[in-house]
Amino acid sequence: MKPIENLVRDNIKNFKPCVHGGEVLDAAGKTGLRREQILDFSSSVNPLGSSRNALEAAEKGFAEIPAYPDSNSTELRQAIAGHFSGITKSNVVVGNGSTELIYLFAEAFLKKGEVALIPAPTFGEYESAVRKTGETAKFVKLDRNFNVDAAGFIHEMVGAKIVFLCNPNNPTSILISNETLTAIIEKAMKQDTLVFLDEDFLEFVENEKALSFIGKIKRYPNLFILRSFTKIYGLTGLRVGYGIASEEIVSVLSCAKIPWNVNCLAQVAAVVALKDEEHLKGTRELIKKEKTQLLAELEKFGGFKVYPADANFFFIDIRKTGLTATELANRLLSQGILIRDCTSFHGLDQYYVRVAVKTHSENEHLVEALKRAVKNQQ
Repeated sequence: MKPIENLVRDNIKNFKPCVHGGEVLDAAGKTGLRREQILDFSSSVNPLGSSRNALEAAEKGFAEIPAYPDSNSTELRQAIAGHFSGITKSNVVVGNGSTELIYLFAEAFLKKGEVALIPAPTFGEYESAVRKTGETAKFVKLDRNFNVDAAGFIHEMVGAKIVFLCNPNNPTSILISNETLTAIIEKAMKQDTLVFLDEDFLEFVENEKALSFIGKIKRYPNLFILRSFTKIYGLTGLRVGYGIASEEIVSVLSCAKIPWNVNCLAQVAAVVALKDEEHLKGTRELIKKEKTQLLAELEKFGGFKVYPADANFFFIDIRKTGLTATELANRLLSQGILIRDCTSFHGLDQYYVRVAVKTHSENEHLVEALKRAVKNQQ
């Protein structure tokens, strides 16, 4: 028999998994620390964790495990539609985490020889999803302040089949202005380009409802909006995300997705999490307060350039410390602190890190660990 590598599709043979934050088990293995001894600032999820009500709903859902889950996630889609005005469950598709929907979208819409346009830096799974289809990812570098230049982006968009945008962007935590987004989406619509707009972190932004494009899907039939229960809802391990778009786009994705893609526990927990306004209110209040205080502490480090943060995490240029991102991350990990080394992001050099906003005591631990890590570099 031929070697297995000779039987693999070319685009899969050289496929490399995307690097992510939140790899606590790997970090524990490297350090010898127990998982619970590591504070994870590398993944920007709800520092309060999941809604207690949602966890109780998941526990009650154990009785449903012997049966297949609803393959269409009907109750959850109805709950999501009811959470927003002007849409129905026919405008909603649910995925096994938002990442499944990124891959599904690329698989469903990219034809042979077509190109997807991606800003750099941004979330790496957009590129991975495109490359897994065997098609081409084209990058547009953000400006020196890590903003999207509308004119330049639109110029590069000619001939693209899909545009991927993240708002606020990951890893920069910077919002794209509504004016820029509108200009890009409207130009894309004129040239039959689909716009995949990732709003996973938008719920951490104070004026989220005014900034979201969910209410504009009827105006823009080329627009797909991604949301997640991973970030603000804290259902990270259950893997449930959703997309909102025209009925036509949703119908295509619903037919193309694998059956039973979202398990029964994730579905019931997400329905309840969506309704737990008290948990969301407490989360937003905590993030607002702690973000201000953590920023004040981070700005005291002379070697840090901390970029304005719209989401629940900070993007920092550390080159003036004399350390690379990998060196700083290793020094912190030896103290039980895990941060995101951003070296793997397309368009960044080796001097950027990302840190999440967590609880007050956890943020204090981070600041003290940073002081020890850069003590001899200042």
